[in-house]
Amino acid sequence: MPQIKIRGIKAQVVCKISEEMVDKLVDIVKCPRDYFEIECIQSVAIRDGKIAPVYPFIEVAWFDRGQEIQDKVAKVITDSIRENLDVESLDLAFTTFEKEKYYENGEHF
Repeated sequence: MPQIKIRGIKAQVVCKISEEMVDKLVDIVKCPRDYFEIECIQSVAIRDGKIAPVYPFIEVAWFDRGQEIQDKVAKVITDSIRENLDVESLDLAFTTFEKEKYYENGEHF
């Protein structure tokens, strides 16, 4: 159930890399393809009172899978975006869910 939330990159552009990127992530994370959700969030950046370009920021929200897997996932996402979408720089962060605080249909994991 990794959720990949992307800001600062247009959804149409992300579509170009989504299949291949998820293929690689499935191999690393070892969970079914349909567990992955890519969400492109439209946002507006304001700097010095003016609308400015949004800096590319990716958040991966998931259950902890250890540092080694996290590092591999970060590399695949970063490389997929930088090498294929003409994005020079981006930030990526992980948000980790705690099983006892995560509910699906009213039941915690």
